[in-house]
Amino acid sequence: MTRPSRGRSVGRMLGTPLVTSPLRGLVQRLQDWPVASQLQARRNAMIASTACAQRRAERQDVADFLAARTGPTGPAELAAGHPPEAPTVRTSPA
Repeated sequence: MTRPSRGRSVGRMLGTPLVTSPLRGLVQRLQDWPVASQLQARRNAMIASTACAQRRAERQDVADFLAARTGPTGPAELAAGHPPEAPTVRTSPA
């Protein structure tokens, strides 16, 4: 009496298409993960960079406005008799 090999009996019991299909999908997701992760990180960095640039421009606008309203603030500016600089008008990107 001969016993069938384990590989054949397991293959018959589980069915080859059912076993390889989920594995193939898993392997594909694992291979695609670094690319998807890099793209998401780039998107996040671009959004953060845009937000930081907008905040920096707003802070500079406020500083320019206050400098124009209050006049010279430092001893060097007072001694030199320089009038305050006119603020520059900036438009924030859409």
